[in-house]
Amino acid sequence: MSQTTRLFIAAPLPEELKKYFSEQAGRYKHEAIRQVPIDNLHLTLYFIGNVPASQLDTIQDVTAHMAQQFAPFTLQLEAIEPGPKPRSPRLIWARFKSHDVFAQLSRSLTQALSAEPPLSREPKPHVTLARFRKDRPVPHNLEPFHPHYPVTLEVNEIAVWHSELGSPHPRYSILQRYPLTGNPAEDKTV
Repeated sequence: MSQTTRLFIAAPLPEELKKYFSEQAGRYKHEAIRQVPIDNLHLTLYFIGNVPASQLDTIQDVTAHMAQQFAPFTLQLEAIEPGPKPRSPRLIWARFKSHDVFAQLSRSLTQALSAEPPLSREPKPHVTLARFRKDRPVPHNLEPFHPHYPVTLEVNEIAVWHSELGSPHPRYSILQRYPLTGNPAEDKTV
């Protein structure tokens, strides 16, 4: 790694869910839509951005500590649709129902790893499936997809990920995984 490294904290997805999301993203065919490679699919908890490589050990220590504070939890898919703003979307996402533990974990990571306080708005659990190209008009006739049966994501680990910018897509790789080992009755904002 160079002097700086681009990092984020996210939960990995099981292979079968990545395949499902990749297939569903294929419903949206348009020249303005660029599908995210299947190996890049993940559930973001906190995007750190570029930091000095010397901070990696501290970031990993904080992430390990957070993983010990939270128990595994389950998210339920609500829809696959353009978002985050339906009238001016930037991407196609798999949006999960709001979940208190996800929100607490996301806010706790943000608070521990950011120089700025976490945003007051509720973190939205989602997986980005495709992005709209900036050099093409955004299509406005894209219908949301609601699954006909429950689609869930068991979040039982989080990871520190490295992002290497590239074209047409960045490359993501997991640097370290941390199982969620907290007691469900004790989940709290740290």
